[in-house]
Amino acid sequence: MASEYSLADFVADLKAVAGGNDDVHDILKRLPPHAVRYAASDDLQRRCNRKADPGQGFGVQVLHEESDHTLAVMALSWLPGRGTPAHNHGTWSIVVGVDGDETNTFYKRVDDGSRPGHAELKELSTKSFAPGQVLAMPPHIIHAVRNDSDALTVSLHVYGKNINFTGRSKFDPDRDLEEPFVVTTNA
Repeated sequence: MASEYSLADFVADLKAVAGGNDDVHDILKRLPPHAVRYAASDDLQRRCNRKADPGQGFGVQVLHEESDHTLAVMALSWLPGRGTPAHNHGTWSIVVGVDGDETNTFYKRVDDGSRPGHAELKELSTKSFAPGQVLAMPPHIIHAVRNDSDALTVSLHVYGKNINFTGRSKFDPDRDLEEPFVVTTNA
Protein backbone atom coordinates (compact mmCIF):
# COMPACT_ATOMS: atom_id res chain seq x y z
CA MET A 1 0.00 0.00 0.00
CA ALA A 2 1.37 3.40 -1.00
CA SER A 3 1.62 6.25 1.45
CA GLU A 4 1.84 10.03 1.60
CA TYR A 5 5.41 9.92 2.94
CA SER A 6 6.96 12.80 0.96
CA LEU A 7 10.46 13.43 -0.36
CA ALA A 8 10.78 16.19 2.26
CA ASP A 9 9.81 13.68 4.98
CA PHE A 10 12.33 11.16 3.66
CA VAL A 11 15.12 13.75 3.39
CA ALA A 12 14.43 14.85 6.99
CA ASP A 13 14.73 11.22 8.13
CA LEU A 14 17.82 10.75 5.94
CA LYS A 15 19.48 13.76 7.58
CA ALA A 16 18.50 12.54 11.05
CA VAL A 17 20.12 9.15 10.42
CA ALA A 18 23.08 10.01 8.17
CA GLY A 19 23.78 13.73 8.56
CA GLY A 20 27.12 14.01 10.36
CA ASN A 21 27.12 10.27 11.09
CA ASP A 22 30.45 8.64 10.13
CA ASP A 23 29.36 5.16 11.25
CA VAL A 24 28.54 3.47 7.93
CA HIS A 25 27.24 0.32 9.61
CA ASP A 26 24.86 2.37 11.77
CA ILE A 27 23.55 4.21 8.69
CA LEU A 28 23.11 0.96 6.74
CA LYS A 29 21.20 -0.52 9.69
CA ARG A 30 18.91 2.43 10.45
CA LEU A 31 18.17 3.97 7.04
CA PRO A 32 16.57 1.05 5.09
CA PRO A 33 13.10 1.25 6.73
CA HIS A 34 12.83 4.92 5.71
CA ALA A 35 14.02 4.15 2.16
CA VAL A 36 11.52 1.28 1.83
CA ARG A 37 8.74 3.60 3.00
CA TYR A 38 9.69 6.27 0.46
CA ALA A 39 10.09 3.69 -2.34
CA ALA A 40 6.45 2.66 -1.74
CA SER A 41 5.13 6.22 -1.53
CA ASP A 42 2.71 7.96 -3.85
CA ASP A 43 5.14 10.90 -3.82
CA LEU A 44 7.91 8.86 -5.46
CA GLN A 45 5.46 7.46 -8.01
CA ARG A 46 4.45 11.02 -8.94
CA ARG A 47 8.04 12.32 -9.13
CA CYS A 48 9.62 9.40 -10.97
CA ASN A 49 10.04 10.29 -14.65
CA ARG A 50 10.77 6.70 -15.80
CA LYS A 51 13.15 7.95 -18.50
CA ALA A 52 16.19 5.94 -19.52
CA ASP A 53 19.17 6.93 -21.63
CA PRO A 54 19.49 4.37 -24.45
CA GLY A 55 23.23 5.04 -24.65
CA GLN A 56 23.92 3.99 -21.07
CA GLY A 57 20.96 1.61 -20.68
CA PHE A 58 19.43 3.36 -17.68
CA GLY A 59 18.32 6.80 -16.53
CA VAL A 60 19.41 8.57 -13.34
CA GLN A 61 16.95 11.11 -11.94
CA VAL A 62 18.38 13.13 -9.05
CA LEU A 63 15.54 13.80 -6.59
CA HIS A 64 17.62 15.38 -3.81
CA GLU A 65 21.24 16.27 -3.19
CA GLU A 66 22.85 18.56 -0.64
CA SER A 67 24.96 21.47 -1.99
CA ASP A 68 28.16 19.59 -1.09
CA HIS A 69 26.89 16.56 -3.12
CA THR A 70 26.16 14.51 0.01
CA LEU A 71 22.94 12.65 0.84
CA ALA A 72 21.89 12.05 -2.76
CA VAL A 73 18.50 10.47 -3.52
CA MET A 74 17.93 9.17 -7.05
CA ALA A 75 15.39 7.20 -9.03
CA LEU A 76 16.98 4.89 -11.60
CA SER A 77 15.01 3.59 -14.58
CA TRP A 78 16.44 0.46 -16.23
CA LEU A 79 15.82 -0.48 -19.86
CA PRO A 80 14.90 -4.12 -20.54
CA GLY A 81 17.94 -6.36 -20.93
CA ARG A 82 20.35 -3.58 -19.94
CA GLY A 83 22.38 -2.68 -16.90
CA THR A 84 25.76 -1.51 -15.63
CA PRO A 85 29.27 -2.87 -15.76
CA ALA A 86 30.75 -4.09 -12.49
CA HIS A 87 31.35 -0.99 -10.34
CA ASN A 88 31.78 0.38 -6.85
CA HIS A 89 30.12 3.49 -5.44
CA GLY A 90 32.89 5.07 -3.39
CA THR A 91 30.24 5.77 -0.72
CA TRP A 92 27.61 3.87 1.25
CA SER A 93 24.41 3.11 -0.62
CA ILE A 94 20.86 1.88 -0.09
CA VAL A 95 18.91 0.53 -3.06
CA VAL A 96 15.22 -0.37 -2.90
CA GLY A 97 13.20 -1.98 -5.69
CA VAL A 98 10.25 0.14 -6.83
CA ASP A 99 8.94 -1.43 -10.07
CA GLY A 100 10.19 -4.78 -11.35
CA ASP A 101 13.16 -6.91 -10.34
CA GLU A 102 16.81 -5.86 -10.40
CA THR A 103 19.51 -8.53 -10.72
CA ASN A 104 22.80 -7.82 -8.94
CA THR A 105 26.04 -9.74 -9.43
CA PHE A 106 28.58 -9.25 -6.63
CA TYR A 107 32.36 -9.38 -6.96
CA LYS A 108 35.41 -9.41 -4.72
CA ARG A 109 38.57 -7.62 -5.76
CA VAL A 110 41.44 -10.12 -5.47
CA ASP A 111 44.44 -8.01 -6.52
CA ASP A 112 46.05 -5.44 -4.23
CA GLY A 113 44.96 -2.39 -6.25
CA SER A 114 48.55 -1.20 -6.73
CA ARG A 115 48.53 -1.13 -10.57
CA PRO A 116 46.55 1.83 -12.00
CA GLY A 117 43.91 0.69 -14.49
CA HIS A 118 44.26 -2.96 -13.44
CA ALA A 119 41.80 -4.90 -11.27
CA GLU A 120 41.25 -8.60 -10.82
CA LEU A 121 37.74 -9.57 -9.72
CA LYS A 122 36.24 -12.84 -8.57
CA GLU A 123 32.48 -13.29 -9.04
CA LEU A 124 30.85 -14.15 -5.72
CA SER A 125 27.08 -14.39 -6.23
CA THR A 126 24.04 -13.17 -8.13
CA LYS A 127 20.77 -12.20 -6.49
CA SER A 128 17.52 -10.72 -7.76
CA PHE A 129 15.83 -7.97 -5.72
CA ALA A 130 12.08 -7.37 -6.03
CA PRO A 131 10.06 -4.23 -5.25
CA GLY A 132 10.31 -3.38 -1.55
CA GLN A 133 13.51 -5.36 -1.05
CA VAL A 134 16.63 -3.53 0.13
CA LEU A 135 20.28 -3.76 -0.78
CA ALA A 136 22.50 -1.91 1.75
CA MET A 137 26.14 -1.60 0.67
CA PRO A 138 29.26 -0.17 2.27
CA PRO A 139 31.60 1.80 -0.06
CA HIS A 140 33.91 -1.08 -1.02
CA ILE A 141 31.25 -3.40 -2.47
CA ILE A 142 31.58 -4.13 -6.19
CA HIS A 143 28.49 -5.17 -8.12
CA ALA A 144 26.88 -5.10 -11.55
CA VAL A 145 23.17 -4.42 -12.11
CA ARG A 146 20.91 -5.80 -14.81
CA ASN A 147 17.24 -5.64 -15.74
CA ASP A 148 16.56 -9.15 -17.04
CA SER A 149 12.88 -8.45 -17.73
CA ASP A 150 11.18 -7.28 -20.91
CA ALA A 151 9.84 -4.07 -19.27
CA LEU A 152 11.37 -0.90 -17.83
CA THR A 153 12.13 -1.27 -14.11
CA VAL A 154 12.71 1.37 -11.42
CA SER A 155 14.72 1.43 -8.21
CA LEU A 156 15.33 4.04 -5.52
CA HIS A 157 19.00 4.77 -4.74
CA VAL A 158 20.31 6.67 -1.73
CA TYR A 159 24.00 7.54 -1.46
CA GLY A 160 26.19 9.16 1.17
CA LYS A 161 27.57 11.25 -1.69
CA ASN A 162 26.47 11.69 -5.31
CA ILE A 163 28.20 8.84 -7.17
CA ASN A 164 29.60 11.21 -9.81
CA PHE A 165 31.64 12.94 -7.09
CA THR A 166 33.22 9.94 -5.33
CA GLY A 167 35.95 8.97 -7.80
CA ARG A 168 34.36 5.56 -8.23
CA SER A 169 35.37 2.90 -10.72
CA LYS A 170 33.88 0.53 -13.26
CA PHE A 171 35.50 -2.81 -13.95
CA ASP A 172 35.87 -5.25 -16.82
CA PRO A 173 36.42 -8.61 -15.08
CA ASP A 174 37.18 -10.40 -18.36
CA ARG A 175 40.03 -8.03 -19.22
CA ASP A 176 41.13 -7.12 -15.64
CA LEU A 177 40.52 -3.41 -16.26
CA GLU A 178 39.51 -0.56 -13.94
CA GLU A 179 38.35 2.86 -15.22
CA PRO A 180 36.58 5.91 -13.79
CA PHE A 181 32.78 5.61 -13.84
CA VAL A 182 30.56 8.68 -14.25
CA VAL A 183 26.92 8.42 -15.32
CA THR A 184 24.62 10.81 -17.15
CA THR A 185 21.89 12.24 -14.93
CA ASN A 186 18.65 14.04 -15.73
CA ALA A 187 16.21 16.12 -13.72
